[in-house]
This record gives sequence, structure tokens and C-alpha cells, in this order.
Amino acid sequence: MKPVIALVGRPNVGKSTLFNRLTRSRDALVADLPGLTRDRHYGEGRIGERPFLVIDTGGFEPVAKEGIMHEMALQTRQAVAEADVVVFIVDGRQGLTPHDKTITDYLRKAGRKVMLVVNKSEGMKYTSVTADFYELGLGDPYVISAAHGDGVHDLVREALDIAFADRPDEEDEPEHPDHGIKIAIVGRPNVGKSTLINTLVGEQRVIAFDMPGTTRDSIEVPFERDGKKYTLIDTAGIRRRGKIFEAIEKFSVVKTMQSISDANVVILLLDAQQDISEQDAHIAGFILEAGRALVVVVNKWDGLQSHQRDQVKIDLDRKLDFLGFAKTHFISALKGTGIPQMMKSVESAYKAATTNLSTPKLTRALQEAVEKQEPKRKGSIRPKMRYAHQGGQNPPIIVIHGNALEGITEPYKRYLEKHFRDTFNLVGTPLRIELKSGKNPFAKEQK
Repeated sequence: MKPVIALVGRPNVGKSTLFNRLTRSRDALVADLPGLTRDRHYGEGRIGERPFLVIDTGGFEPVAKEGIMHEMALQTRQAVAEADVVVFIVDGRQGLTPHDKTITDYLRKAGRKVMLVVNKSEGMKYTSVTADFYELGLGDPYVISAAHGDGVHDLVREALDIAFADRPDEEDEPEHPDHGIKIAIVGRPNVGKSTLINTLVGEQRVIAFDMPGTTRDSIEVPFERDGKKYTLIDTAGIRRRGKIFEAIEKFSVVKTMQSISDANVVILLLDAQQDISEQDAHIAGFILEAGRALVVVVNKWDGLQSHQRDQVKIDLDRKLDFLGFAKTHFISALKGTGIPQMMKSVESAYKAATTNLSTPKLTRALQEAVEKQEPKRKGSIRPKMRYAHQGGQNPPIIVIHGNALEGITEPYKRYLEKHFRDTFNLVGTPLRIELKSGKNPFAKEQK
């Protein structure tokens, strides 16, 4: 499981600046979902070969009793509960404030691992910028400049070492241990995830466990079906109300992101009796970003009239059109209808995501695509694609080499993607195309 780092502090201490620096290698995921404030962002970062999840929170007012500050405080408390390490950020130029002391009192009671970080320290001596903050009793402060990047790399490395201190063997786990295909079932609360799990496993297996400090743990359920091994990864959404914080959203973004990342295939479960929401689209977007094989499943299909079913299909095509590569199934998890066909698509999606594509076959398919439709000229030059090879699996990556490939348009890339999908039957998995142009040795002479 990827470690989780939560950025906490009073307003304007540089949390968002640090968040943007930590997630600079990828587009930050913004969790703008029902029940989440706009100031709470989720993203992924990586230091070397070590990936992690990071949460940016709004300005923390632990004692706020009402209004937007109270709602933001609730969200920050949830981020603290989900985190392996809390990075508590203070302002080195303003010095210690009573507000910082209030936050410290809360973090000490929360029982999380806390790193005290003094930001905005550029041009200042360590002893002068940290002196006041020893009063908080959180150990030696870490001094950084989020805006300039000073000390950030060492800070993250230390945070990851602390996160893995209680699970030292986790980094060495194989990505896909021999437990069969790992399937994450994700979706909003009450769409029928637990019912589907019980139906697949063949018993009443309650997967609803929620306590501070355990929300980051993935619950894996091994089972066999038709002589084949699978492992189900439970995700958030099944939560007991009122056990942690009132008014906290049921949907745990962090845990679902982790479960998707750990899976081979993701089942996106939708409720046929509810509208497809922005929340569903956000989940789908992260599945696509993570490059996971996907099967879209619409549950509670048996309870709809004919005209209602038609409307659901229209909404699917309109709101989730970017998932056209995935198979869609309409099922009843309670009655077990549609389950065999769904599992066949899970198998097919996994096979497509992990397929081996030889360079000769890919190059031949590329040549066929170009013969049918050449790329448009860019000025007086037409891009020339010479050969293709596979650059990775899960998802499949096809690397195309040639000249002047920077002139390839996005519509043409989509055309190539469709051609490769049709040629190699790549159903149920995202497909990524990378273009690499050869250098022109005469470029300088032509200038």
C-alpha cells in the first residue's frame, strides 16, 4: 500500500505550495466530491522508485464550531486519521503563534506520527528560524522552502522512512503476489459492493470496518470460481455512521485510490436506480489515470422498467463516454444475474492489460494504419512513422518511432489507438501511445 502523507497547518503557511511541488510529476487529482471542501486535494507523488499519496488540507481551525471553518476542520481531521505521517507546517517568518499551539494539542491527542516542518525559511539560519518552535515539543523541526524546493526532497524521504517503520517488509512485496487476479470493486456508498462481494464469495462476508488509523488498510478476500483463483480488494464506501466524526463523507478517497493502484482489474460499480454523478466520473477518471484494466458494472438492474433502462444507457454513453474501451454489464448482485458474464470480462480485461505484443506485429499494424490513413502534414513536413514496439504492460504502452512525430495530432493518436485495439483485441484496458522522434543530424545546417 502506498504511504499517505497529510499536510496540515493554519492558513497561508504554504501547504498548497508544498503539495504542488510534491505532485509536480503528474497532474494533481482534485477530490471535488459531495461532502468534501474545495480546499482538500488528493494527489500522487514519487521520490525515486517510492510512490506515495499526499493530501492537501485547508487552513485548520481545531476549535471552530460552525461555518466553513468548522467544515474544513472536519475534513482535516479525516485526513489526519487516514495518514501514515502528518506533516505539520508552520511559518518560519511569522514565528510561533497560539494557533500553532492549538493544532499541536490536537495532533498530540490524535496519536499520529507528526513531522514539524518550518516553511518559508529561505535565507535564514537554522537556529534562528527554529528556536521558537521547540516549545511545541514535537522534536527537531525540519526546515524547508516549499517555494524554492530547499529541503523538500530530504523531508519526503524521511516521511516515507517513518511511514514504513511499522511495516518494514511492505516495500519488498511483489506487485502481484500469487493470489490470482486482484479485483478492486469501487463505487459510491450503497451501490451494492458488499452484496456483490458476498455473492462472489458465496457467504455473508461483512466488509465494513472503520476506525481512526485503520482506514488506510486494504481488506483482501481470496476466493475461487470455476477453478480459478481471485482476490477481491474491498474499498471504502461501506462505513458505519457516526463512529468517527459526524458529517464526514462516507467516501474515502485515499483508500479507494490505494485499492485501485493495488488491483489488476477494477470493477466500477454503479447503481441503476441512482443518477450517474460527478463522483462516479471522478472515480472513473482515477482508474483511467492509474492505467488499470476496467469493467463497468451497473447493479440493481432487475428493479427497472424498460424506459428506465434506456435512460440509464443514454446517461452512461453521455457521462462516461471516455470509458468506451471497457465492457459494460447490467447485473443484480442480490440475485446473482449477470455475474458469469461480468467475470468473463474481468478475465478478458486482465489478459488485454498484460498481453505481450511483438515488435514485428506492432510495426505491421502501424503500417496498415498509415496505409489506410496518413497523418496530416505540419507545414511542408508529413510525420513519418517507421516502427513500433511495446514499452510496458498494465496498461499496454506502444512506443512509435519515426521523424517529425511532434506533428501527430490528438485525433490521429486516437485513430491509432482504435486501430491497435481492434487489431489485437485490447478490450477492457487503457492503451497508451508514446511518440519518439529521431534527431535530424542536419538540423543545425538547415537553420
